[in-house]
Amino acid sequence: MEELKKGYPVKACNQAVKRYCQSLELRDDLELIREYKHWHAPENRWPEIPEGIRAVGILDMEIYILGNRLFMIVETPVDFDWDDAFGRLATLNRQAEWEDFMARFQLTRAGASSSEKWTLMERIFSL
Repeated sequence: MEELKKGYPVKACNQAVKRYCQSLELRDDLELIREYKHWHAPENRWPEIPEGIRAVGILDMEIYILGNRLFMIVETPVDFDWDDAFGRLATLNRQAEWEDFMARFQLTRAGASSSEKWTLMERIFSL
């Protein structure tokens, strides 16, 4: 727990950004969760996935986990159009294959796109 309390560095975007927060649940299976984390480690990611995310205009993306719950933060330029970007992302190289591969870990329906799996969250507090 002490390691978590050290926090995480934040990338400077050098421009105004919009932030989107989303959640998703994984199957409650420790081995599947371990494997899901494995495939998201920098050395195991399919290179086409972060390339596609950047290609549609996403500046930064982070995923956090607590038990089988995921929380994702997406930062984009102010003029970013969510529906357009995720529509384009779904057509890019290996994105659909990645979504199908990830589906076995997630509590979602088969064939769902990223934008269908992840639920946008409402901000209720800001300091």
